[in-house]
Amino acid sequence: MFTRRRKHFGTPADKATYATLHTASLASPHLREGLTPAAAGKASRHLRDLLGTAAIAICDASGVLAWDGVGGPYESNHRRDAKDLSAPTLRSGRTAVLGAHDVACGDPACPIRTAVVAPIVTEERVVAVLVAYSNSTSAALVRATDEVARWVSGQVELAELNKERTRAMEAELRALRAQISPHFIYNALAAIASFVRTDPERARELLLEFADFSRYALRRGGEFTTLADELRNVERYLVLEQARFGERLKVSLQIAPEVLPVVIPFLVVQPLVENAVRHGLESGAGSITIRARDRINEAEISVEDDGAGSDPEVIRAALSGVSSSDSVGLGNVDARLRQVYGDTYGLVVETAVDAGTKVTFRIPKYSSGVHAST
Repeated sequence: MFTRRRKHFGTPADKATYATLHTASLASPHLREGLTPAAAGKASRHLRDLLGTAAIAICDASGVLAWDGVGGPYESNHRRDAKDLSAPTLRSGRTAVLGAHDVACGDPACPIRTAVVAPIVTEERVVAVLVAYSNSTSAALVRATDEVARWVSGQVELAELNKERTRAMEAELRALRAQISPHFIYNALAAIASFVRTDPERARELLLEFADFSRYALRRGGEFTTLADELRNVERYLVLEQARFGERLKVSLQIAPEVLPVVIPFLVVQPLVENAVRHGLESGAGSITIRARDRINEAEISVEDDGAGSDPEVIRAALSGVSSSDSVGLGNVDARLRQVYGDTYGLVVETAVDAGTKVTFRIPKYSSGVHAST
């Protein structure tokens, strides 16, 4: 005996809520690109679906960024006037309700008779307006247009924050490169020069390693890379350092293959390894251990040395960026990790005088907006 299973799709209010959220989710990725003509054009259809109006326009001080809705001669008539209709709201930041006297084009067949103009605001500054065109105006349409404009404002503000984060990370990377280069380049070239007469073939191989290291470390563009690429460059660095220190420097790598494809901020492992080499060999010889472990939803990376260690207060000051410590980029790496993933993903440093140093950090395997550069 078969029983008929009842299909339950929820109440009409549930359906309306789901449809609204789905439509907003379709517009959101485009608005996160910033309020450009291309992004506004892609988002405008979904915004019109949210409002259910005959047409919408998105305008800024330069003119109409996007139009969606009625086409043909109706569009050309109203699109031409949209900039002038938007100007008062762009100046005042107040929502305006316009009647047929202001909006109607004179064609009795045109479905546009009224308009609601609502401001799009970021950081208390009106950057654009949303214009909802309809056959008639109601209090519900005015409220809806205001709410959609506020939601658009939030998405645009997030886009601006992302741009600021990108600019800040680029500045941090430039500072880190400037800090690493003087320490490393001089010593690497000196090590290569020492083999030119005694072992020209090894000098050539080291020079190629140095060129590949420099190409990676000083590349332009790209905030992220894979852990595999970062570790490959760390190996180049260590080959050059072992040419300098010989048997005094011992290195152990313990890398879980599962985490090699994980995307990480560019140049976050190498500065930690450079610190470990510099401080680990202060007493004349030392060993460095680099580990990358799989922690289900995260990768855990650690760099450990058995050197002289440090006063925890000195490390705390280095992480805060107010120390004159010669720890290469420690505060820089910590700041960039926190910028990308939040404060729970900064560096964890375990150290004490005469007890070596271990630096650990975690990386989510998947994080929105984090992609390796090609």
